Amino acid sequence: MRKLIRVCQLLLAATLLFGTGSAFAGNRVALVLANSAYQHAPSLTNPVNDGAVMAKTLKEAGFDVVDYRHDLTALDTRRVLREFADATRTADIAVVYYAGHGLEVEGSNYLIPVDAKLERDTDVYDEALSLDRILVAVEPAKQLRLVILDACRDNPFGKRMKRTVASRGIGRGLAQVEPTSPNTLIAYSAKAGFTAQDGDGANSPFTVALSKYLTTPGLDVRRAFGFVRDEVLKSTGNKQEPFVYGSLGGEDVPLVPVKVAAAGPVAPVANPQVDMRRDYELALQVGNKPAWEAFLAQHPDGFYANLAKLQIDKLKAEQAHAAATEKAKQAEAERDRLAALGAQKDAQAKAAADAKAAEQAQLAAQKAKEQAQQQAAAAEQQRVNLAAAAPSAAPASTASPAGTNVASLTPAAAPADLSRSVQTELGRVGCFSGSADGNWNTSSQRSLSQFNRYAGTKLDVKVASSDALDAVKAKPARVCPLVCEHGFKVDGDKCTKIVCGEGYALDDDNDCVKQRAAKPAKPATVKRNDDEERPTRQRRQAGGGGAAAGAGAAGGYGAAAGIAAGASRAGGGGQVFCNSTGCRQVSRGCHLEYRGGGGPANDANAEICH
Repeated sequence: MRKLIRVCQLLLAATLLFGTGSAFAGNRVALVLANSAYQHAPSLTNPVNDGAVMAKTLKEAGFDVVDYRHDLTALDTRRVLREFADATRTADIAVVYYAGHGLEVEGSNYLIPVDAKLERDTDVYDEALSLDRILVAVEPAKQLRLVILDACRDNPFGKRMKRTVASRGIGRGLAQVEPTSPNTLIAYSAKAGFTAQDGDGANSPFTVALSKYLTTPGLDVRRAFGFVRDEVLKSTGNKQEPFVYGSLGGEDVPLVPVKVAAAGPVAPVANPQVDMRRDYELALQVGNKPAWEAFLAQHPDGFYANLAKLQIDKLKAEQAHAAATEKAKQAEAERDRLAALGAQKDAQAKAAADAKAAEQAQLAAQKAKEQAQQQAAAAEQQRVNLAAAAPSAAPASTASPAGTNVASLTPAAAPADLSRSVQTELGRVGCFSGSADGNWNTSSQRSLSQFNRYAGTKLDVKVASSDALDAVKAKPARVCPLVCEHGFKVDGDKCTKIVCGEGYALDDDNDCVKQRAAKPAKPATVKRNDDEERPTRQRRQAGGGGAAAGAGAAGGYGAAAGIAAGASRAGGGGQVFCNSTGCRQVSRGCHLEYRGGGGPANDANAEICH
């Protein structure tokens, strides 16, 4: 039976290589557009360089047509797109690459020609080109329609653009898009709503990675963009994440087919490790639990079997987390329902306890899921490294014996990189003031707890997770408020010490006021002590009053001291409080005190006044 399966696999491979070879080696056309010399905005350096690199890459990959144009006006761009649409009618694969400025208005994306002025928001409909226009140009291609946009830069037109309607939204970066045509992929240099970097060199990090992986012979285009994503994240310190929208079918779709040598048939040499690796990669493409169980049924032991078990553990952890999340939602809904109905206290208490337990179970499941994902990712990375170092070698020496945890192969830098990224993002939103060193210590946990308080999230603060990174990155501006203590003032996004000039001193309201000259002290006068002439009771009263007065004058005790101390505090702490709505001075005689709660519209700090 096993021999029959292997023969069928060989026949299938021969069919793919020879029977459908003409489809994979079909007509491939590409259009490369790059805009740098903008007439009404600052020029861009990299797009023309990036366009030249991509045009060279596609030509060397054997594309039948590669049309490279740069610095086109709106009229010239429309003309070029019409010509390219004629070429795609007979193409199997059509690719459009664009580098330059892009703009999102009301959820639609536009490419900006070099002659666009965009003085008002409605000008984008006349002076720019909709992304839909690009999709129309590649529509006739039969096998793959691919649009690549390195256009997620900061928009220089948005700052001066007049709004004809106040509610018309102009977004940051490009908006998410879902292609309606089959076999269509749209790749962004950065995730929707985020901007991309141009890099320090002559080319953007996105284009450098594209030129390295996109035209690898035989590499499926989706896997190629996965490698591009990983390299861009690494080169930008996890600040830029390329993203691909759209879907393809189950077959691999490489931009460049594998060249098959026209030689006579060669008898295959049996290699169990090669067969096991091929079966593992097939199961990895399917990616569900039945596929991994079928793989383990045929290959129960060895290196790849341990990797498959980790993949199954990851799937189980993800399912458990999803179930725990749903149970927590149901428990919270039941608790809120009983509270709204005014149910008995016992029923409400039980519902609250159930909700609390469900929340704890959800957090535990989330932690287990993240750990399983990290273990599976580390093991998979090691497999890829081994395959790249010795594609035909069997990783027998690295096979883990039964009971050995393959998670020990996790690179030491992987958790630190994730912690460093979360720390960096927390600092960006004003919740972390330390150095992003990758050490997830108590200070980092307090910072994430503060983010939870003001963002209304319930992230686990004990670990730096990918969920936490995504949640913090989704916040475009400061989340945690800025509080400057007495003696400091708000300076941009930080507090700086207030320094008064000579002859001036800082008062309780953080103002520098002129100091008054000290009055000369009066000489002490000697009073006659006639205590001996007073009755004993009067001397005792006078002595007590003098002691109280002395203590009050010294500020040590008594009601008078309390009043004096209160008066000295009446000026307040001089604090300044800043949040997303702006900055304000804390009222005189008051100071901020954390009272719990918090959220997007509810400050957790309360003013306490004496």
